[in-house]
Amino acid sequence: MNKQTIYIGNLFPQLLKEVENYRAESLFILTDNNTNRLCLNHLNDLNILPENIIEIKAGDDNKNVEALTSVWQHLSSHGATRKSLLINLGGGMVTDLGGFAASTFKRGLEYINIPTTLLGAIDAAVGGKTGINFNGLKNEVGVINPSQSVLIDVQFFRTLDHENFLSGYAEMIKHGLISNEKVWNNILNFNLDSIDYTLLPKLLKESIEVKQEIVKIDPTEKGIRKALNFGHTIGHAFESYALECGQPKLHGYAVAWGMISELYLSYKKCGFDKDILRQAVTLIKENYGALEITCKEYDLLYELMTHDKKNEGDGRILFTLLGGIGDVRINTDVTKKEIFESLDYYRDSVGL
Repeated sequence: MNKQTIYIGNLFPQLLKEVENYRAESLFILTDNNTNRLCLNHLNDLNILPENIIEIKAGDDNKNVEALTSVWQHLSSHGATRKSLLINLGGGMVTDLGGFAASTFKRGLEYINIPTTLLGAIDAAVGGKTGINFNGLKNEVGVINPSQSVLIDVQFFRTLDHENFLSGYAEMIKHGLISNEKVWNNILNFNLDSIDYTLLPKLLKESIEVKQEIVKIDPTEKGIRKALNFGHTIGHAFESYALECGQPKLHGYAVAWGMISELYLSYKKCGFDKDILRQAVTLIKENYGALEITCKEYDLLYELMTHDKKNEGDGRILFTLLGGIGDVRINTDVTKKEIFESLDYYRDSVGL
């Protein structure tokens, strides 16, 4: 798998260097209607032809076959070749879909990710996973093919509302838990009520390095890369359930709630420290609120978990759990009864 270069700093000078290095026959920019309005002006000096700007609708529910097809059609009708370069300017939805479009159009053209959300910078833009939602399931179809580079400028994150900032921060919480006490304590002590954008790049760099090191060891998720799924087995079920109810929740919020349940499973099955469990639950409860569920939804949530891509087709639901900070236990078999117990713990923790 290609090595992915990560740059954190002043965007435009680095972007000019990247474009010059590629010597692409033509440049295309993929945006959604939000990043087109709020962020595209930062790239004006590239002098990209207006017809080479591709705009799709914002929102994860638009990360679908129809939007993917529209990107392919635009590239095709405007003369894109295998020597063209696609710049994905947006959050995780744009970099996921744009990366998949670039990876498959004419069997692959080069692309750059410029994440404009904290979640995109921490999660979707890094590591090479691309894809779309399909048949009601998140990221059901895609490929692993990293962008050549990821250019991150924290000034974009000033355009985010607090909820979207927190959505990205949830993945940083996860990275702290799966790495080491230094990273965890930095994440725990960052002031989320008054965000210090001068300190954020340091935390961002630490967090991204956690993911990069894991991806370098296991690029195609055969083993330890499953560490990055901590919180996601139950989190994705929460997210899919909320979407089915017509009340979609931000990805990071669902992962944060999922981490409460999965930390409880880690405590029960792997001996995870109770004090750190309480620290994490307090951090999540104070900042992320709750997805309201009752025991009547447990069977549906369980059914959604059976579709998790970490499962191996034998009916078991496999979790990534923790024996401690940085002590990752992949492919942990968890029973239906234990899952329901963890959902009880989640409801008790958030006051439902």
